[in-house]
Amino acid sequence: MSDDKAGQPGSGTARKHTALPKAQILIEALPWLTRHNGKVVVIKFGGNAMIDEDLKAAFAQDVVFLRQAGLKPVVVHGGGPQINAQLDKQGLVSEFKAGLRVTTPEAMDVVRMVLAGQVQRELVGLLNQHGPLAVGMTGEDAHTITATRHTPEIDGEFVDIGRVGEITAIDTGAIEALLADGRIPVISSIARSADDHHVYNVNADTAAAALAAALGAETLMVLTDVEGLYADWPSSDEVISRLTVSELEKLLPELSSGMVPKMEGCLHAVRGGVSTARVIDGRVPHSILLEIFTDEGIGTMVVPDAQPDTQPNAQGGEPA
Repeated sequence: MSDDKAGQPGSGTARKHTALPKAQILIEALPWLTRHNGKVVVIKFGGNAMIDEDLKAAFAQDVVFLRQAGLKPVVVHGGGPQINAQLDKQGLVSEFKAGLRVTTPEAMDVVRMVLAGQVQRELVGLLNQHGPLAVGMTGEDAHTITATRHTPEIDGEFVDIGRVGEITAIDTGAIEALLADGRIPVISSIARSADDHHVYNVNADTAAAALAAALGAETLMVLTDVEGLYADWPSSDEVISRLTVSELEKLLPELSSGMVPKMEGCLHAVRGGVSTARVIDGRVPHSILLEIFTDEGIGTMVVPDAQPDTQPNAQGGEPA
């Protein structure tokens, strides 16, 4: 007789199932699927994940997985590399002050065209390869984001940097209607001003945080090009896996300019009622799933100062 009957009742041998690790992975995700079911997750899409084809495809798969697993993902995106490339093509200079892009009316036309007409459309297309799910919109649509002109203070003086906006109001009605219909909103970070009715360029990290707070999201996730927030950069590459808003406030003055809007966004979101805010490495394929659905988690998680005992007791770890 051949071993075809191995694993049948009475054979004394259990068939070795090569797919068993897949089942173990799914079981590990179960507590997190239960916890996040029906909850809003706001994801800021940026960094290398926006320009690497494989990472873009993996990101789209992650977002669709969240939606099919019962979560309500909302994607907010910027488009720095694409904007720079288009400005160069048109012979317009990319200038930055106080970490923000100086945005002339001509540059604003390019920003609007690239964000709403290029980056957003590509992302919507990638998501919709998996079904009629994603709907693109901008902060202008249905007054979702309203802004006023932002004039940063540099060396004691307020400086005009053009069409750069500071968020003054959020209206979540259109986003909530899309979520109720089972759609995935994909939002470009531009806004219209109620003062002068001009369109403004809004930092995407700031926009994602404001939307997360207004939507009462469970989680804000910010994709970056680093592993997370480093404990003592550049002396050490040890990543801080978890910190409270008070701990983060103390660290803010020491952070590099690129991390400031991301960590300020996390701070704003958690202070605004979002349960957790996470900065994760967008260079890692499927980093969103690794962060939300595994015990280890990756990146840096920001939590409120007072955590109930039922919350995770470590980065991504099992509930206490």
